[in-house]
Amino acid sequence: MAEALLRKHGGDQFEAYSAGLEPKGVNPYAERVMKEVGIDLSRQYSKHVKEYMGKVHFAYLITVCDEAEEKCPTTFPGFGKRIHWPIEDPAAFVGSDDEKLAKFRKVRNQLEQGIRAWLKEQRDGK
Repeated sequence: MAEALLRKHGGDQFEAYSAGLEPKGVNPYAERVMKEVGIDLSRQYSKHVKEYMGKVHFAYLITVCDEAEEKCPTTFPGFGKRIHWPIEDPAAFVGSDDEKLAKFRKVRNQLEQGIRAWLKEQRDGK
């Protein structure tokens, strides 16, 4: 979700990538809640962080959940600044279908708000 939202709001300012430590496929709830805001994730796929390590230079490495922050290699070759946004992993949430959708919507909205604020900071030179 974060990759798609950064692509949407960052335009040509940033090239967004997303990867995980244990890729499991694009979560169907993520697809559903992103479709609600006009973003199609059907062509996205899960990638392991090793696909990028030492192969792509990143100006920023942004982790978006505590588990990723804890487990992401601290010596990730080819990145400039590391940032952590402590956002709950919605895939770990247990509940009814409606409750899971609500959790994914909440996280989508948190990510969008965080990305917009971060992009504003980048434009303002902070």
